[in-house]
Amino acid sequence: MELTLLGTGAPLGLPRPDCPCAVCARSRGPHARAATALLVDGALLLDLTPGAALAAARAGRSLVGVRQVLLTSPHDGPPVELPAGLPTAGRVPDGRELTLISGHRVRAVPMDSPGTGYEVVSPEGERLLYLPRGGAPAGLPEHHPRPYDLVAADVTGRPEALARLRASGAVGPDTEVVAVHLDHDAPAGAELDRRLAAAGARAVPDGTVLYAGEYRELPRVPRRTLVTGGARSGKSVEAERRLETFPEVLYVATGGTREGDAEWAERVGLHRERRPASWRTAETTDLVPLLAGDGPALLVDCLSLWLTDAMDRVGAWDDARWEESGRAALRERTAKLVAAVRATRRTVVAVTNEVGSGVVPGTAAGRRFRDELGRLNAAFADECEQVVVVVAGQPLVLRG
Repeated sequence: MELTLLGTGAPLGLPRPDCPCAVCARSRGPHARAATALLVDGALLLDLTPGAALAAARAGRSLVGVRQVLLTSPHDGPPVELPAGLPTAGRVPDGRELTLISGHRVRAVPMDSPGTGYEVVSPEGERLLYLPRGGAPAGLPEHHPRPYDLVAADVTGRPEALARLRASGAVGPDTEVVAVHLDHDAPAGAELDRRLAAAGARAVPDGTVLYAGEYRELPRVPRRTLVTGGARSGKSVEAERRLETFPEVLYVATGGTREGDAEWAERVGLHRERRPASWRTAETTDLVPLLAGDGPALLVDCLSLWLTDAMDRVGAWDDARWEESGRAALRERTAKLVAAVRATRRTVVAVTNEVGSGVVPGTAAGRRFRDELGRLNAAFADECEQVVVVVAGQPLVLRG
C-alpha cells in the first residue's frame, strides 16, 4: 500500500498564519507543514485540504485516479472547495465498512471525541489506521487480531491513544507509527524527532511517500534512561513524557509521605494529576527487587530521594558513624542498585537532581550528600543507553 502524505500539520498548517510563537518562527522552508491529508494508492484521499492537487503534484502523484474522498472532521461536507474531477467528500458512519472499486476496504473507527478514524485494508492485505486530530479509538478490543502495518495519528496531541493501541495489540513491534496533525504546541526540528523517537514514532516532511508493510528500521526506544537537572528544570515532565505512549507504567515514588507537610503534599498532588490515569504508583525506596522482576516500564522519581533514605539508614549524617561503617554500607547499597540497573530487562526512566554546580554546602553532612549523589549519578548513568540533562525546560541529550 502506497501512502503519500500531502500534508502533516494541524488544520491551520505550520507555521500558523500571523502566529509569532517560537515554533512557528522555526517552521519555515522544509519544516513547514500543510494541513494533514493522505493519498492511498492514488485511489483514496483521506481528508481534503487547500492545495491538495498541488501538493500531490509536488510529490509526483496525481489526484486523477481518486475514487473516494473521506473526511475525519465532524462537519457535514468538504471544508474547502472540491477540486475539479474529485468525487464528493463525505464521512462513513462509525462501524460501517465500504469497498472501493480499487479493491480497498475502508472501515470507520469510532473515536472518543468528535471525528472519525479510518482503517484501510489494501487488496494485498496491508493495513493502515488513520486517526483524526485529537482523537483516540473508542471501545478497542482487549486483544486485537493483528497489528496494523502503519498508523498515522496525533502522537503529540494524544499520546495515550498510542498507549491504548499498544495495549490492545493494534500497534506491535513492527508497526510504523507516523505523527501527523503536528501543531505549534509540539517542538520543532531535532527536538520533535527525539521526542517522537522516545515514543517509537517519527515525523516525516510533507510529500513523503511511505509503503505500508515495507520493512524499515523503526526508531529504537532507549531501555534505560537517566534524566537529570536542577530544581524545577522540567526533568520530571521530561521523564513522564518519555513513557506516555506505553500501555503500562509503574511510577515509583521514592519520597514517600510526609505527615503535616502541606507543601510536600501539594507537590505530590501536582505530579499525580499530571500522570495518565492508567499508571500505577508504588511508594518505595526498595528499587532492587523491582528492577530484578518482570513487569511494565518503571519511572523512578527520584534517585536523590533514594539516596537520602539510604544515607538515613546507614547513619551517614553522623561524622563518627560515617567513618566507622556508614561509608562502606552506603557504597554496598549503591553498588547493588547499579548492578540491578545493569541486569534489568525492564524499560526504566529514572529522575535525579544535578547538584554541585552552585554554592558549596556549609556543613559536612551537606557536602557528603552532594558528593555521594554525584557518584551515584555517574555510576547510574554509565548503565543507561540514554542520559538527558534538562535546563530551563529544554532537554539536552548527553548520550544516546
